Amino acid sequence: MIGSTRKAFEDFTPGDSVVFHRTRVSKEDIVDFAADWDPQPMHLDEEAGKASILGGLTGSGWHMICLLMRGMCDGFLIDSTSAGSPGVDDVRWLRPLRPGDDLSIRYTVLDARVSNSRPGIGIVRFRFEMTNQNDETIMVVENPIMFGRRQHAEAAS
Repeated sequence: MIGSTRKAFEDFTPGDSVVFHRTRVSKEDIVDFAADWDPQPMHLDEEAGKASILGGLTGSGWHMICLLMRGMCDGFLIDSTSAGSPGVDDVRWLRPLRPGDDLSIRYTVLDARVSNSRPGIGIVRFRFEMTNQNDETIMVVENPIMFGRRQHAEAAS
């Protein structure tokens, strides 16, 4: 890992806040995801969506989670020392996902610490916020991600 440009534990500092991904969601994206994974009427049919408390066709909250995961992979995980995550602490869906939404995803590093049991691993706790084109936050997720430590790998070699 010496000389590596891959993101490692040391690259995440508490307080860092970075917009790392942007994407647009179409009606077809919403309906296709719902047909495969969350076939509730308000995610499949505009008239059913209008009749719901959401007032129109909306994407599944699980669709938002998958968009976040894809954004994380494209934004920084694939080219990093990621060693996975022990889970998710909190997920909140604050507003509906609508067809035509232009989404931005930001992370904020809440804290970072070295693992007590695995000194080659650091644990970074993130807050992820997904916002739409009106700068409205539609989803917030908080979870830790484990990253390999660059300094530990260099010392071992």
